[in-house]
Amino acid sequence: MKKKGVTESLPFNEDSPVYKVMSKIFLIANLTPPLSINLKCEPEKAVELRERYPSVTPGYHMNKLHWNTVLLDNSIPDKFILEWIDDSYFLAANGLTKKEKEQLNFEE
Repeated sequence: MKKKGVTESLPFNEDSPVYKVMSKIFLIANLTPPLSINLKCEPEKAVELRERYPSVTPGYHMNKLHWNTVLLDNSIPDKFILEWIDDSYFLAANGLTKKEKEQLNFEE
């Protein structure tokens, strides 16, 4: 929520907050155990993370090419999860319209 242009909404249910940068989703949380998050990811990196970490799987109910679901089971260091959230945010922000990028003062 500290990032520029981020909003939180509950379009699905109260246990699945959606985080957007302007109009683009970059994170969907599942607050019902087992806790998990869906993150946008470059396709090659998405596959690499799935192969490396058993708790990273293709995005649940998402485009499996561009999204991963990360089970928050303490098997992955927080610093990596925070890095992946940043990556997801920047991928989403990169897909904004020129006008939205200007409003956000986003630089590619």
